[in-house]
Amino acid sequence: MRLRRTTAALLLAATAALAPAATPASAHGGPPDRFPTATATAADGRTALTDAQGRHLRLRGFNLDKYAEATPADLDSLAAQGFTLVRLPVSWSRLEPGRSRLDPTELHRLQRLLDRADRLGLLVLVDFHQDVYGQKFLGGTNGIPAWATRDDGLPFTPDPDDWFAGYFQPAVQAAFRHLYDDPDLRAWQADFYTRLARELRGHRSLLGYDLFNEPFGPVDGDPSDPAVLAAASAALEQDRLPGMYRRLIAAVRRVDSRAWLFVEPTVLVGQGAPTHLPGFTDPRPGAPRLGYAPHFYDTAVENGADWNPSGGFVEQYTAAITGYPAAHRLPVLVGEWGPPNSRTPGNSELVRRQVAAMDGFAEGWTMWYWCRGEGGYCALDPSGHPAPGDEPAFGPYPVAVAGTDVRTDGQAIRWRADGTGRDSELLLPPASFPHGARVTVSPSDARVEIDQPTAGRAGTVRVRLPHTRPGTTVTVTLR
Repeated sequence: MRLRRTTAALLLAATAALAPAATPASAHGGPPDRFPTATATAADGRTALTDAQGRHLRLRGFNLDKYAEATPADLDSLAAQGFTLVRLPVSWSRLEPGRSRLDPTELHRLQRLLDRADRLGLLVLVDFHQDVYGQKFLGGTNGIPAWATRDDGLPFTPDPDDWFAGYFQPAVQAAFRHLYDDPDLRAWQADFYTRLARELRGHRSLLGYDLFNEPFGPVDGDPSDPAVLAAASAALEQDRLPGMYRRLIAAVRRVDSRAWLFVEPTVLVGQGAPTHLPGFTDPRPGAPRLGYAPHFYDTAVENGADWNPSGGFVEQYTAAITGYPAAHRLPVLVGEWGPPNSRTPGNSELVRRQVAAMDGFAEGWTMWYWCRGEGGYCALDPSGHPAPGDEPAFGPYPVAVAGTDVRTDGQAIRWRADGTGRDSELLLPPASFPHGARVTVSPSDARVEIDQPTAGRAGTVRVRLPHTRPGTTVTVTLR
């Protein structure tokens, strides 16, 4: 998501109105299995993802492949830096250019990426992506196909300086209304989700699906009025959008009971407006596998400003984002975040603050975007090193912890032991430790196993506390 000029001001005002060897080997050889099998809810209402051993999982990674540009080598480089999660945008128009037939070339390309992720031990969240509805308005193979677009012949005039403003065009408003309301479009969309889920199921790497990227909808009234925009967002989250999510949950569950399914609020939540979404029911047998995947963007920064720490953005966002998942016991995975230019002083500080904040409320995140370049959201510089300012996203982190209240403070990682004696695992990205890491652990009787990072592989620290009482604070300090 990138917001510009007038649109950015509207959203702010509306808020006020409301290589395979790259992966560390497991103790049994080969990449570890970090697929979350359950959740655990803490006393503060936060819901953690847990693995088959009952350890709390933390997943970190990047968005990749919105433009069908990814190769297996990109997944190798992600894993080499110690990341465990990929958000993989897919396009309905690219996968189903004609009604009722998935494109075999595009499907094979996705299967190839998932095959590589299987071998690397990565997890993949497939993101059903759209921007300004889809293909008819932004061209190319974006979003929803032209054959599933009904605009009632209304006008669409693109703004080259503000693509997001296209959402307010009459033709786009009509297209969303028809997608939510027309029985045949509803059926076609659900059928597409079912058929794609049938094709992708069975991959070890498939974490699940982000059901609809940055949902938008009809705005009945003048979108320049902040109250109108806020009311439209609330109405969408209370009526049409929940109906869509229920249909899409059912569509995936017809063929896949293993995958996790994540719902998104509208983009206003990124500006401190709490969501109005209701809770959802998962028809799978056993415990639900549903999650919450908001985005974490500062509108002023998206509009080209350097971040101003005194504006309270991170604090307002955190306050707005926590109530809904706590009420419905949903794990939080931030699907998109990151400034378009991390090199400025304010934006560098924003990256650091966002990483710290997400450590407090999210079980995982995927930054936007894994690419090389000079700015433009690329998290890597042209040589493949972390872009200046993005270094905190490449820091060490606890990926699987036998304990609770996990916190990362710079190079210190702390948690309260659960007393089970199971291993906890920390990842050491080589970008943060190019010459290896010095590791100290408290309590002193901990058994520590260190696999130092190298230039092409992340390292690990495994900590076992066989004699520690539940609730004991464990501190791992890295230098």
